[in-house]
Amino acid sequence: MEQRLLYYSTNLKAEAVSFSQALLKGQAPDRGLYMPQSIPGISPDEIHHYSGLSYPGIAFDVIRRFLKGEIADGELKELVTDAYDFPVPLEKVYDRKYIMRLDQGPTASFKDFAARMMGRLMQYYLKKNGQKLLILTATSGDTGSAVANAFYGLDSIQVVVLYPGSEVTDRQRKQMTTLGKNVHVLALDAKFDDCQALVKQAFSDPDLDHLSLSSANSINIGRLIPQIVYYFYAFSRLRMDNHPEQIIFSVPSGNFGDMMGGIFAMKMGLPVKKFIIATNENDEFPKYLETGKYEKIEPSRNCISSAMNVGHPSNLARLVALYGGMMDEKGIIHRAADMDLMRKEIFSVSISDQQTRETIRNMFRDNHLILEPHGAAGWAGMLEYFTLYPKDYQPEQLCVSLETAHPAKFPEEIKKTIGLDPELPESLEGLDGKPEFVTAMPVDYLEFKKFLLSSF
Repeated sequence: MEQRLLYYSTNLKAEAVSFSQALLKGQAPDRGLYMPQSIPGISPDEIHHYSGLSYPGIAFDVIRRFLKGEIADGELKELVTDAYDFPVPLEKVYDRKYIMRLDQGPTASFKDFAARMMGRLMQYYLKKNGQKLLILTATSGDTGSAVANAFYGLDSIQVVVLYPGSEVTDRQRKQMTTLGKNVHVLALDAKFDDCQALVKQAFSDPDLDHLSLSSANSINIGRLIPQIVYYFYAFSRLRMDNHPEQIIFSVPSGNFGDMMGGIFAMKMGLPVKKFIIATNENDEFPKYLETGKYEKIEPSRNCISSAMNVGHPSNLARLVALYGGMMDEKGIIHRAADMDLMRKEIFSVSISDQQTRETIRNMFRDNHLILEPHGAAGWAGMLEYFTLYPKDYQPEQLCVSLETAHPAKFPEEIKKTIGLDPELPESLEGLDGKPEFVTAMPVDYLEFKKFLLSSF
């Protein structure tokens, strides 16, 4: 088999490990995040070839480059074919401006792309090694339900999900809390960042080593790599034949895992003109990009795009590393990134709740499209970019804005904004009548630790 690609920690104090070790550990022992030591390249000819492949075909070719030497091609093909059995619609809005709907999976969220693949990879390695895992994951909305559904019923994995009790919608909550079995859900009277902090503290606690802890949110490199694929897929379906061009992506961003998937794609060779990173009123990243100084927002601001209510995105450490800098898990920058290059490749803007609602209204009125709050923030971010850079607002310029969840996950907000109750997808039907299994917990690490030790 090919020589393995190793993964280093962004905190630079842990040994480099194989993909399978990084996947099963989740977070590095020095509290850093795993990154590939080199970014595999994909040539223009190979990218053009993707236009003739299915989504699972592209997923296989992209993902195998990060797993070389670790899993046989035939086995990986089976895993990606099993994971990606749902459509990825690209809806034309006007000219060559598109919405990529990542909401057709089993939990109606873009998180399905990552969680389903990661779950299958984890199961593959655990079975191979005869191991068991306890997954800890913090969620600001859709991660919890996608992870819970991806791992539900697996004998070798137990899942604990922590979420901010007042900042997810009823449907987002019920997708996690109505499962039971090996899925354990904790509601905290807290912010997402508090939930994430408890998870990170548990990972670095030697008293819990015997529990074989791992993570399934985007601090895990196994979550990020599958998210590279849909950027290549979008370009493969929309590019003009025999015509070199660059694509603009707009990505609504909270913990920045989705954004990192796109940046990886660009560094692999995808011809991207600009990444537009749209945050909600948690504007720590736009300010960092503008000033070069990073300041967390504590506590994070509660906005209608709830999954983006993140005052300190974990994946910023990876972005800073990719641009030659070093940021630790607390957000302290020890070595500055190449800000000039970052600004050349990335544009970032904060979108208010008012702008988000206006975008939902305008898209429905003008284009008969229903966007949920996160997708609306992404589209609004693209419009802000065009206002500042009107030369890129050409009819022939290819632009794709990501819609990250189904509008039916936010019925109250959609109904209030456009007076319409979005049609329920099959994946969300029947949730309302199911019993819920959820435990309330204070923001207290010792209580959380006691729960883990007594339950597992």
